[in-house]
Amino acid sequence: MIPAENGKQNQSQSNGSSGNEPSNSSDILTTRQGHPVSNNQSLRTVGNRGPATLENYQFLEKMSHFDRERIPERVVHARGSGAHGVFEAYGTVGNEPVSKYTRAKLFQEKGKQTPVFVRFSTVGHGIHSPETLRDPRGFAVKFYTEDGNWDLVGNNLKVFFIRDAIKFPDLIHSQKPDPVTNIQSGERIFDFISNTPEAMHMVTFLFSPWGIPANYRQMQGSGVNTYKWVNADGVGVLVKYHWEPLQGIKNLTQAQAQEIQGKNFNHATQDLYEAIERGEYPQWELNVQIMEDGEHPELDFDPLDDTKLWPQDQFPWYPVGKMTLNRNPLNFFAEVEQSAFGTGVLVDGLDFSDDKMLQGRTFSYSDTQRYRVGANYLQLPINAPIKKVATNQRDGQMAYHQDLVPGLNPHVNYEPSSLGGLKEATPAGKDHTPSYSASLVRQKIDRTNDFKQAGERYRMHEDWEKDDLISNLSNALAPAAKVIQDKMIELCTKCDPEYGQRVADGIKKVSEMLKKEKEMSKNGNGQPAPGSDAQKHEAVKQAENMATEAKPY
Repeated sequence: MIPAENGKQNQSQSNGSSGNEPSNSSDILTTRQGHPVSNNQSLRTVGNRGPATLENYQFLEKMSHFDRERIPERVVHARGSGAHGVFEAYGTVGNEPVSKYTRAKLFQEKGKQTPVFVRFSTVGHGIHSPETLRDPRGFAVKFYTEDGNWDLVGNNLKVFFIRDAIKFPDLIHSQKPDPVTNIQSGERIFDFISNTPEAMHMVTFLFSPWGIPANYRQMQGSGVNTYKWVNADGVGVLVKYHWEPLQGIKNLTQAQAQEIQGKNFNHATQDLYEAIERGEYPQWELNVQIMEDGEHPELDFDPLDDTKLWPQDQFPWYPVGKMTLNRNPLNFFAEVEQSAFGTGVLVDGLDFSDDKMLQGRTFSYSDTQRYRVGANYLQLPINAPIKKVATNQRDGQMAYHQDLVPGLNPHVNYEPSSLGGLKEATPAGKDHTPSYSASLVRQKIDRTNDFKQAGERYRMHEDWEKDDLISNLSNALAPAAKVIQDKMIELCTKCDPEYGQRVADGIKKVSEMLKKEKEMSKNGNGQPAPGSDAQKHEAVKQAENMATEAKPY
């Protein structure tokens, strides 16, 4: 985290100066070399009209840093906001001590507090995109524990589009803008989804109001992946994580989101910031579902499948702690934009399951942070653990310091050594040692069951949620190729016959409307449907036709 004293120092340095204070005063503007700046208004020039001279160190430092103020935005989760807070453990899982299932220290004692930083985000869109767009929301929590950092990296929705990490680049490419036109296309999205039946559960959530949370404070969170807890005896259980907002849950219809977007496309970031400034600190309770480790052939789904929910009647939610966000960042870039998370960042007592998406994310997330922020991104205050770091890793771009321990031999950057280097730690408990006996293959899981839970979700939607779901799917699919429409209708029908019929009827209705609009537009009248391609084309024309002409100057 950004230490409070650093924050105060930064704040004081931003204050104005009369120019009469001594040069060692904390509010005097300096260069990055610490040189006092007595004139920040003018380049050094030959005469006051120029030209400028090359030895303008102050200008060169200032401008060259400005040229590099932005790091590459995240490929996914680019648009986000965040806040600091604290996680308070309950010390129990249901009526049992948490130590029965995990030896992770942060959960053990009732009332034990762990500092956290949370980053909320949209997934597929760019860094300045509206926060009202239909998209899953990222929900990433960094716990600064006494054993080092733990990152719980998830989404607001509890399932995902795919179950195998090798498909992730394809999924994201289909949702990103067309590589030729640079325009996002519903046809491209549903071209991928119609050929990926496992995505139907996610689609049934995403294209309903659940695809546009009202704000960050009133949305659920989920680890999505299946993890493991490990106790002191090395016994592991499968676990799913769920964040439940104590403010309640609120979602928006497409029409509501469009109305809000017309007034404020930063509404979720503003809502979170202002709530914390008012002292209305948002809270979430962390719940877990627990399942014995194993394949569970008695279930009609694989518990490692990220496209599935674990039924609550079979695997209850057990509250294990509460998180409160109570402090806004002092510097958005340093704390929110440079914050870096990874699914592989686990502390003792937490472990990986065999979830194929989790395995892939564990490589991808940390790898992209090393590319995006740099090899030493974990030395940044927002990413650094509160525990003293001691490694044999050295150098690399932007190495702010070396992980040296006072009293140890600085010449030794390897292990093992007899010359006073770092040594291995004593194990905190028995290792978790699952056994495997299987062929090395490239195969799908056996129990795909792509449509059952998607159909159940459709039937669980309230009527207004169903109406919005059908409307959104119909509007998105109507301009798509017929082969994609037919495949999507077939998949929806497999989820639920009514679901498929309503999508088919909706596509037909919107298609007829689009056809009529096209005919009417030839005659100069008619209004295109909201969100339709015709409306988008109309907007392109309006930008030119409605604008007021200006004279050149």
